[in-house]
Amino acid sequence: MADPLKENKVNIELSDEIAEGIYSNLAIITHSHAEFVLDFIKMMPGVPKAKVKSRIILTPEHAKRLYKALADNVKKFEAVNGPIKESPSDGGIPFTMGGPTAQA
Repeated sequence: MADPLKENKVNIELSDEIAEGIYSNLAIITHSHAEFVLDFIKMMPGVPKAKVKSRIILTPEHAKRLYKALADNVKKFEAVNGPIKESPSDGGIPFTMGGPTAQA
């Protein structure tokens, strides 16, 4: 009898460019009835304009799978490393990023 785990394997290719990753310190999530859109943004201190570095579009089903997988991974991370500290936030965009303000 064939092994069902071997039959369901997918060969995934990761290019060098994608393997480098893209840094993001802000994510904005929007949705419609048909899809979830995750925009990953890099904000820099003192720069009033930020660029979307990557956009991922998911079906609602895949968004829920991602949500569960992320929650599971955070739980595993915290079990090994302790709780992840969260900065107090009002839910707004952190334009100052919590760093010092430059003065002349």
